[in-house]
Amino acid sequence: MNNKKRTLGLIKASHLLGAGLAMLMSFSAASKDYKIVLIHGLQVSQIVNKSGSDVVNDGETYWQSYWNSRADERIDWPAYERVEGKIATDWVWPKLKQMSQSNLCEQGCVFVTHSTGDLIARHIIDNQENWLENAGLKPLNIVATFDLAGAGGGSELADVAVSALTGASWNFAVDAALKWWLGGEVTEAVGVLHDLKVNNARKISPFPDARTPRLRFVADGNAYLGLTGGFLKGNDDSVVASHSSCGASAAKSFGSCSGNIDTDGHLKSQGNAVTSFMPNHYPIMMSKSYNHSEIHNAQRKGNVTIAMNNVNVEDNNIGFKTFDKTTGSWFWKKEYRYVKDSNNVSASALIYNVIP
Repeated sequence: MNNKKRTLGLIKASHLLGAGLAMLMSFSAASKDYKIVLIHGLQVSQIVNKSGSDVVNDGETYWQSYWNSRADERIDWPAYERVEGKIATDWVWPKLKQMSQSNLCEQGCVFVTHSTGDLIARHIIDNQENWLENAGLKPLNIVATFDLAGAGGGSELADVAVSALTGASWNFAVDAALKWWLGGEVTEAVGVLHDLKVNNARKISPFPDARTPRLRFVADGNAYLGLTGGFLKGNDDSVVASHSSCGASAAKSFGSCSGNIDTDGHLKSQGNAVTSFMPNHYPIMMSKSYNHSEIHNAQRKGNVTIAMNNVNVEDNNIGFKTFDKTTGSWFWKKEYRYVKDSNNVSASALIYNVIP
């Protein structure tokens, strides 16, 4: 009898614990003033294996490290389609319609994007009001986007891939870089690879009427043994160059999003910094501690710095507490600026914490 009671007690405690965890997870998203909507980046597995793709499940897996439990909604899309084609009509539009009908963004939504999600978001910002009003629905109140390693300016890797896969250009270096990036053999240039070509990406909804702030979070770390970086202009995160992740108005070689601080936090004049940005693009965070695939996950931690701070989103100032650190002395003396606690907290956690 005692064992039975003990077992029932453990089961009850387990149920209560599970309910409590569920409440905490839902409260995490609900505690924000604005609803969080996720838009993932390029799912390379869908390029390599279209028939084996599960778009919704892939979307969930993409964000499972950190953001899934903290978000209110997700917009999933297939990499084998085009942004202005079936991605917009068959995937984005039904989700926008659902979000409008449920009044999800009545108090405001923040879109959190990674990589190509930046480009998808720009197309949404430019068109959602017209699409929804034409359907007799209320447009979404998108107050800002938080773009992590944004590929809205395109990636030179996509130019290389499309060129190689259409037979225009190929060599061993190109082949090795594409295998590292795409993770397998790709036999043809399909879908969003075409949209990610630098010139093509910059032609998609380049000047949205909506003045939605695009807050940029930039990685500058190395991956793929450095094989992909040689094809990218200026500093890069191994998939997109800083001209894209910073939100520069031109696709040139840049070293930093800020004229007076390097991506590693070194306070020093930057002669090759971005000076002109795409409309409403504001680079906030920069870090050499993260590469392209790490900045939206929870496992990695490392020092990050700021390019701009206290950017206004409606009546909220989005910014980070920072501290300065001196290393060396005399001629070897250097000053660095870091975001407080960034070496102990993932970039995603830092970003989530400043969403109103």
